[in-house]
Amino acid sequence: MYTLSTIERRGRRDPDEEGHGVMSTARATYRHGDLRRSLIQAGIELAREGGPDAVVLREATRRAGVSPNAAYRHFADRAALVGAVSDAAQGAAAAAIEAELATVPEATDAASAQERLRAVGIGYLRFARDEPGLFRAAFGVPGGLDRAFVAEKAGPGGTSPYGLLAGALDDLARFGVLPPERRQGAELLAWSAVHGLAMLLLEGPLHDLPEEVRVMAGRGVVEMVVRGI
Repeated sequence: MYTLSTIERRGRRDPDEEGHGVMSTARATYRHGDLRRSLIQAGIELAREGGPDAVVLREATRRAGVSPNAAYRHFADRAALVGAVSDAAQGAAAAAIEAELATVPEATDAASAQERLRAVGIGYLRFARDEPGLFRAAFGVPGGLDRAFVAEKAGPGGTSPYGLLAGALDDLARFGVLPPERRQGAELLAWSAVHGLAMLLLEGPLHDLPEEVRVMAGRGVVEMVVRGI
């Protein structure tokens, strides 16, 4: 199970919350000003249970043990909290991809570069299977590619899911598997194919497929990307 502490390597320090709407039972917990972090963690738990739609400020503050007004010192509105939870959920996805990458060698030739790209795709699909609520929160909240590499979306290794995909594609180009004229925009093609399958399996017509068929489909789509990119 992924928590904020799993995926965040640089803690934030906010002004001390004591005396500013924090319930008396929570004063000791937040005396170091980590309420923002605790609210995001509560939001992650809510997203895990029901996706981004389940992330509600009032419930997050209840779980964090503070009054609803306390949240507004860190998040202007619900959308701001959902955005922060989405970033953290992408960090969890990056952690899952990193775990898959750790099972294969570093890229030293064309074959190992292809294996790295396979690992990125399989890690992405496994995260969707294991953490469907967090997956929806990570990749179902509107945003733009201008923030694709920000630290808030990074896993323990310091790289976001988009960055891990870009790195694997760079390795393919470095070893001559991916021609220079096809490198630009390759992230969009690879990501779209794998994400499309993930969503069909999560909440589309492929939802009821037996597990062995789901695994076969996942490996087949990833291989199609690796061979066809």
